[in-house]
Amino acid sequence: MTIYSVGKCKDLEKRFTACQLDRPMRVERYDPDDQLTYDVTLASVATRKNCIRVSLAVERYVGGGFAGQVYKARVVSVEGENQVFKVGQPYALKIFIPPSRGALFFRNLLYAVGFQGSFQLQVNPLAARAGALWQKFIRRAASLRFRDENSVNDIHGTFVDHTLGSCGEISNWVEGRTWRLEVDEHVDQLSHWERGEETESVLLGSPEYRAKKTFMRDFVSLLHEMGAHEFARQYEWSTWKSQPNSLKRLESDPDPARGLTAVDFRAGLTLLPFLPMSPGDVKLIFQGIKRGSLVQFDRGDLSRLEAFVEKNREDFADMLPLLDELKECERIYRDSVPNVTHNRIRLLTSKSLWAAIFSSAVGGWRIKNIIDDETEARLRANKLFLMCFILLGFIPFLGSAFRKYIGRPDFRSHYQRLLYDIPYIKKALFAKRIESLLRWHRAGRVTEQAVDKISQSLLLYLYQIPLAKLPVNLHRFLSDREFFRLEAYRIFIRPLRLYFDAALREEWLKEMVEEGKAAGIISGKDAQEIISRVNEPYIHKYLRSLAVHVCLAPTTHIVSIGLAALYLFNNPDMPRAQAYAVAAGIIALFQIIPISPGSLARGLYVLYLVIKEKNFKDYSIALFLAFFKYVGYLSFPIQMTYRYPTLARFMAGFWATRTVRCPSLAKAGLCSNKRSSPPSTTCRLRSAAK
Repeated sequence: MTIYSVGKCKDLEKRFTACQLDRPMRVERYDPDDQLTYDVTLASVATRKNCIRVSLAVERYVGGGFAGQVYKARVVSVEGENQVFKVGQPYALKIFIPPSRGALFFRNLLYAVGFQGSFQLQVNPLAARAGALWQKFIRRAASLRFRDENSVNDIHGTFVDHTLGSCGEISNWVEGRTWRLEVDEHVDQLSHWERGEETESVLLGSPEYRAKKTFMRDFVSLLHEMGAHEFARQYEWSTWKSQPNSLKRLESDPDPARGLTAVDFRAGLTLLPFLPMSPGDVKLIFQGIKRGSLVQFDRGDLSRLEAFVEKNREDFADMLPLLDELKECERIYRDSVPNVTHNRIRLLTSKSLWAAIFSSAVGGWRIKNIIDDETEARLRANKLFLMCFILLGFIPFLGSAFRKYIGRPDFRSHYQRLLYDIPYIKKALFAKRIESLLRWHRAGRVTEQAVDKISQSLLLYLYQIPLAKLPVNLHRFLSDREFFRLEAYRIFIRPLRLYFDAALREEWLKEMVEEGKAAGIISGKDAQEIISRVNEPYIHKYLRSLAVHVCLAPTTHIVSIGLAALYLFNNPDMPRAQAYAVAAGIIALFQIIPISPGSLARGLYVLYLVIKEKNFKDYSIALFLAFFKYVGYLSFPIQMTYRYPTLARFMAGFWATRTVRCPSLAKAGLCSNKRSSPPSTTCRLRSAAK
């Protein structure tokens, strides 16, 4: 989780307000202590008219991905008849719009390809409502199947966030974690267990792993049984990205089989038949085609759900009104986009379908703040005006601006003044700079000190604009002198010092342990055990080897970029577009091959140690794994398993997390200027980053 100054963000917001523009500031996410008030439609009441007004205070930003952004927020006050929310209690707040513009574009693009419309969870309250009602039925079914009402997280209501321009939902906050890494000395037995073969129970290890896999398998089976086929995609083990959707409640420790809770039912990306994004997606695509669902997102089978409810009528008696409402919400939701793969001939014959599509489009523009109430009424009353407004959106780059010019008086005034009012143009350009700085500072691209410098220098701001298209760390590397110095030291100097300096290696391990404790990867007891053995010879041997691995980490990048540059230099006559495409292909190739220059160098180093020390036993695992890309970083942590199981478990978790760039460990391990990071073990919806 990126650490930034909330105070500096508030200062930037005040500076934007002081510019007195006719248009409002663009808000992409919230900060701690922000006060939010919503009209919440309760998910437990069978009428959309039953709303209550809920005020919340944001405690922290949990994360954001394709599905949206998640916050931990505490209820401050409730207006209306309330039997759901408790004042002072924390809840999970999920808003269906990614904080990243790139993630928003990619998500919306896939959805538009699949359904030919806007992302409905964001712009259609009935789509959000339908998802909430589905979750209510799934929760009841799971409580019967697993004898635990908390096996599925409870959702309380949906709302519209008029500031961000998106629908959202409020559910329980779950204090939980994904799983604890376990040492298993009988992996062969585990593989037999996974195939359903007879095994010796006394030899089976990894109880938490087995419990979670069993729960998710049984949960997927239940979802298919009740017709929630595409919701099951969120819990398919084989997708390799579903495991964080099921958390283990901390209150259930130390029993490995208790406390598992399914927490996320909102898909972020549309599953297109020609674009599987994991091995498991291939199977899901064929299963969807068999059901007649070529494009998959969150469609359920209502007839199958109704049959399931009827079969268990006694247990669902109080939810029958919700079933009727779910049917109505689903009907309007599915008719809100063209969706050629399902509607097919209806698109040519049904006037009511097109009326629903146009009505949903107008409502979506209002939620996204493209139009105001007056323009919404005009669009609903004038079909010719509506068609012209739709066509405006197809104009490249300027379509959105034209729509806002027509649909909102404040933007109309803003755009008009940009044509002739020189002082206003200067204020507008400065306000735009403030908005960029606000976004960059939250993302960790610029420091609090750099914000002040850039806000006062147009040249510095212009220099930052192209860098903002790069990854965060590369942006900082090319724009922040102190960061450049620290990164250069961390990459090139410190690994060499670690190889020769035993005291520095011990300090390094202690730093990693402290970072791991802060991120919840290791307990205090295990941390003490590791620190107590930090000066043992074998630990120093592995740490020295790990330092060499880190030192060799840039090898692949240097080789790939060098070869790409060499290709460009040796082909000056080739069209530049074609030459750059080939160079990019060279760099991309080195990112996907399983054995890279860096991993090859790493493997050869381990082979050198085996030959030098005439000792294969202490390097038997590392020698094989080190030659492979990415997983090679875990070779020495895994090698330590038998001699130091606690340290091995921690190091494997630490470096695996760091390899996938877990935010809370972004600089852990080799950076000497440590920063405090908030614990991440209680992240309610880690999978929102998907």
